Amino acid sequence: MTTWLSLCGAILVAAYVLGSMPTGYTLVKLLKGIDIREVGSGSTGATNVLRTLGKGPGAFVLLIDSLKGVLSIFLAYWLFTFSSNNNLIPATVNIEIWQPIMVTLVGLAAIIGHSKSIFLGFKGGKSVATSLGILLAMNWQIGLSTLGIFLVVVAISRIVSLSSVCGAIAVSILMILFGQPLPYILFAMVGGLYVVIRHRSNIERILAGTEPKLGQKATVEAEAEQTVGSAS
Repeated sequence: MTTWLSLCGAILVAAYVLGSMPTGYTLVKLLKGIDIREVGSGSTGATNVLRTLGKGPGAFVLLIDSLKGVLSIFLAYWLFTFSSNNNLIPATVNIEIWQPIMVTLVGLAAIIGHSKSIFLGFKGGKSVATSLGILLAMNWQIGLSTLGIFLVVVAISRIVSLSSVCGAIAVSILMILFGQPLPYILFAMVGGLYVVIRHRSNIERILAGTEPKLGQKATVEAEAEQTVGSAS
């Protein structure tokens, strides 16, 4: 039992560290020599990278951050495969019950890692791309459905943050409609709420009519001045 619990703990830590890998921060630092946390929204995620550097870098960050979510869930699946093959799972552990629970915990660890990165002083992105990767690995139909909702809303509104919030809210409904295990439904509720909370400043700007739309790329200097002005 001790070995099994230690292995579970190690996987959770690995998922958090994987989620913490600062893709957006590193890319902007390499290409522009600036700290993206001091630009625009202060997020290290794909949307802020898109506004700062353009479509190519933004798409790259979106892809890598999504893969972080996919790999985190694969770690959870690997845990049970490896443990079963090596007879490490205690007889008292019901795999059908505990695997969805562990997958959920690993997913939450990756999301928290992305938004509270250990490498960036516990700051980071808003966890949308990582959450999408997690959903695709959990259930690809739900992942693609969520992505579809995101794309429809962004096509109509051209506001990425609004699309992210709508997708986060829709996940819980999709989990129920697709008959997913209770831990997955709870993950959707908690994770979705977390993403919405991370977007609270965006929601305020949406309500005020000041949230930037796609194509409204601000210069780094203007974004930096706006951030400094807001902080003073």
